[in-house]
Amino acid sequence: MPVSNPFLSLVGAGPGDPEMITLKAVNTIHRADVILYDALVNESLLCHARPGAIIRFVGKRYGCHALSQQEINHLIVEMAMAHGHVVRLKGGDPFVFGRAVEEITAARDHGIGVEVIPGISSAIAVPASQFIPLTCRGMSESFWVTTGTTRSGDISGDIALAARSTATVVILMAMSKLSEIMELFAAHGKQDTPVAIIQEGTTVQQKMITGTVTDIAWRATAAGMSNPAIIVVGEVVNLHALLTATAVQQLNNHLVHEERQTRL
Repeated sequence: MPVSNPFLSLVGAGPGDPEMITLKAVNTIHRADVILYDALVNESLLCHARPGAIIRFVGKRYGCHALSQQEINHLIVEMAMAHGHVVRLKGGDPFVFGRAVEEITAARDHGIGVEVIPGISSAIAVPASQFIPLTCRGMSESFWVTTGTTRSGDISGDIALAARSTATVVILMAMSKLSEIMELFAAHGKQDTPVAIIQEGTTVQQKMITGTVTDIAWRATAAGMSNPAIIVVGEVVNLHALLTATAVQQLNNHLVHEERQTRL
């Protein structure tokens, strides 16, 4: 028998670190009757589910889909009607390349109420975790966030537009087209522009390489870099080494001070 109050919460799980999720998101997960979670969600977040909640993996990753988007939409409706409150747990933020609009439309077409709990996007958090600011006075006044490929599998036309700008460019879901994308930047005079690739950012498996538009593709191959990863193109990448060195020195100074205080 259908429940009287079916409801869908689209919840952002953050960039990977299980502590980088909002308190509101945790509370919403705890209230859910059903949790449908994606491949990029840290599974340790499922410990916040209440006893008895239905938990199902519906992820899409590396071209291998547990369910198609249409099947996910159908499952959301089915579970909400049968059980009540469904949490659709998505990596990052639901509205940043998260197919959230399709899921909201499917739910509302069946009279199901919807809310969105924003999450911390990997596009911002992952570079920040490596001391790469997306903007910096006198260096970068803006940033682009774009997908690497479109629905058809072609390189997004926005990348060529971004390559013409002076902005920092953050590219998601683009490792399979890395060489071609870098050729676009080179074609607009950006051969020497710094590039960083950060794989599984903010997690214990995090891995990062840096280079330039000219050499980052072979560096990525040599290092075995793969998805999930983000690509950052811009002068701000150079701040990683500077700010990391500063942070290490400050930490060392702090430890020396603490040791002296302990001896006193």
